[in-house]
Amino acid sequence: MSRKRNIRRTRADTLQSKQAPVMMMDAFSNPAARIGYGTLDLLQATEYPMTRLTQNYQLLTSLYRDNWIVQNIIATIPNDMVRKWYEIKSSIDPEQMNQMTRLERQTQIRKKILLGMYWGRLYGGAAGVILIKGQNDLSQPLDVDAVMPGSFLGIQLLDRWNGIYPEAELVLDPEEPNYGLPAYYTIRDDEAGRLVARVHHSRIIRFVGRELPWMEQVTELYWGESELEAIYNEVVRRDNVAGNIAALTFRANINYMETEGLDQLLGTANTEMQRRFYNMMAAQSVMESNFGTRIINKGDAIHNTQYTFTGLSDVYDRIMMDVAGAARTPVTKLFGRSPAGLNATGESDMQNYYDYIDGLRETELRSIVERLLPIMALSAWGNVPDDMDIDFPPMWTPDAKEIAEIAERKTNAVLAVYQNDLIDSATVQQELQAMSDETGMYSKISDESIEAGKGQTYTSSHMMADPMAGLGLPEELNGDDEGGLEDGEANPAAG
Repeated sequence: MSRKRNIRRTRADTLQSKQAPVMMMDAFSNPAARIGYGTLDLLQATEYPMTRLTQNYQLLTSLYRDNWIVQNIIATIPNDMVRKWYEIKSSIDPEQMNQMTRLERQTQIRKKILLGMYWGRLYGGAAGVILIKGQNDLSQPLDVDAVMPGSFLGIQLLDRWNGIYPEAELVLDPEEPNYGLPAYYTIRDDEAGRLVARVHHSRIIRFVGRELPWMEQVTELYWGESELEAIYNEVVRRDNVAGNIAALTFRANINYMETEGLDQLLGTANTEMQRRFYNMMAAQSVMESNFGTRIINKGDAIHNTQYTFTGLSDVYDRIMMDVAGAARTPVTKLFGRSPAGLNATGESDMQNYYDYIDGLRETELRSIVERLLPIMALSAWGNVPDDMDIDFPPMWTPDAKEIAEIAERKTNAVLAVYQNDLIDSATVQQELQAMSDETGMYSKISDESIEAGKGQTYTSSHMMADPMAGLGLPEELNGDDEGGLEDGEANPAAG
């Protein structure tokens, strides 16, 4: 009987354990040592509350107007993104390019895009309303085909706190570029309390700061996060460190004097005696300031304490590096200081930074320009060329010495393949001609020269007086001077 009860109890315990599973914690914890999860460890007291600094308009505006580092954080990356403007790749003539350039100047489109990126990074969101002459009903979708010559008026910028509000209706067509974003935007005059316009999303150019997850994006009314929200703590640390270093300069040289019975003088003496003591100290301070000499009574002692600033520069440099890292900008560019350290040039930092800018131009600036370019083409030329495309020049460009080294190495590599009879003379000339955009050389190789070199290998031309004849190379690479390859001399790239 007892055995049956034990079996029944065991089954009941098993059933209960299945119904109420025990929750397991996958974390390290050592309560005896007070370290790890759930203990009285100082690290466990760390919290990351949700502050949403982006919604504090007054603080963001005050930081931008008061702090030069914040201004640099907001402006540096957009300035570099538009510093080398886009290039139109099309078969249009130079006169049409001049017309487009004049339209850009008249509408100040380059400056408007730059300012839009400013306020998008500062406030987390800004919008540019596309203005077309004759299309006054902004609530209707933008009809690009109805854009007439001379009708593009530019864009009107409004930041997210300047009277433009996304509506609740969203774009539900997956083919739309603004899919999942507000379909309409309301522009209101908050001071007068009246509706100004209702704008269709096709007429809106959006500028946002840092991208947010979907739920946070909804919380921010489909805008982004201010660039300062992730950098705010680093800026606060930098300002406090700089302020404390400045305050220490006032205490760099302190004089103090031993006075017998000072505690009794200040604590129990009458007001007249204290006033005379203050007058004496004030007179000594004036004399010391004017002559650098202090007169004291016989038997009194005066001491001097000097503060050394050793190590403060290292602390400040580390703080600057943290701010620059949070802003994703090199210290040399954000703070305007030269690279420090032995053999420090800052070239690798700048090259990585320019690679980052090239990526931003492709992911952010390209979509803005491609939205505006067809409208600008119709306004300037009356049509949109079928082959029109844009390209961004690279931010990092090598100097003359680096270009010469690149040209030499690539040329030697091509010639090495040619001397091993792997390609013919025509292919060599085509490869060299393809390097003209990068090196500025070999652009004069004619199509006739390429055609004449088809099927002609190094072995077949070796019987000639000059085996490099027919390649169309400059004389310095043909082996005619001291720096070229002589007959029979091994090419370094071929080995």
